[in-house]
Amino acid sequence: MIIEAGLTRYETVNSEIEKQLEKQNKVTVKDVNGQRYIGCALDEGKTVEVYGTPGNDMACYLNGGRVVVFGNCQDAVGNTMGGGEIVVHGHSGDALGYGMRDGQIYIRDNVACRGGIHMKEFRQMRPVLVIGKNAGSFLGEYMAGGTIVLLGLGMKRGEKLFGTHCASGMHGGKIFVRGTFPKENISQNIKVQSLDDNDKKELDEYIKKYCKYFDADYKEIMSKPFKKLVPATSRPYANLYTPN
Repeated sequence: MIIEAGLTRYETVNSEIEKQLEKQNKVTVKDVNGQRYIGCALDEGKTVEVYGTPGNDMACYLNGGRVVVFGNCQDAVGNTMGGGEIVVHGHSGDALGYGMRDGQIYIRDNVACRGGIHMKEFRQMRPVLVIGKNAGSFLGEYMAGGTIVLLGLGMKRGEKLFGTHCASGMHGGKIFVRGTFPKENISQNIKVQSLDDNDKKELDEYIKKYCKYFDADYKEIMSKPFKKLVPATSRPYANLYTPN
């Protein structure tokens, strides 16, 4: 089923998507022009393909479904998602994966500010965010769990892998970074470590999926070393609330 979004209001577009998904498991939405909330709370076994530029909160509260975007996205993609998968053949705006609790997001290109903030995990619920190019400031801010992978592909001379205040307030989870990166932009609360065998096995899974989705060169990606950013403490602001 193909839905032509055009200049139709987002309420009408989303209503039609929900109506069609009651009859089938996959819907394609074309000519998307900033309509918000596409794929919101999509359940497992359901897929929405998007052609164009979806608006804010695409796939928010994703509940096991799959959303694939052939284009760029605006802000808050995967907001508070609880499972499923998002694949974006382009770049994403601010607050990508805000508060995500589970599931995986693959972004072919870059991410703006505050990607992966407030990510968290619980038991088997472990969110993953893979970014192909670079990220803006405050990547992984207040991160409490999960994994972010930053590949630095296709960067031009002078571009930095991430902006300022990376992992500010991070107290859980990990960030895998490929190649060289601006250490002065990392929060003082963060340790830079080499990958152990479990890290390498986990990372390999995500890299292979990225290559599959975006036809990337696995050998090229793995030709540069990775480092792991982890919090030095689970209470980065403890000294602000308790006496020394």
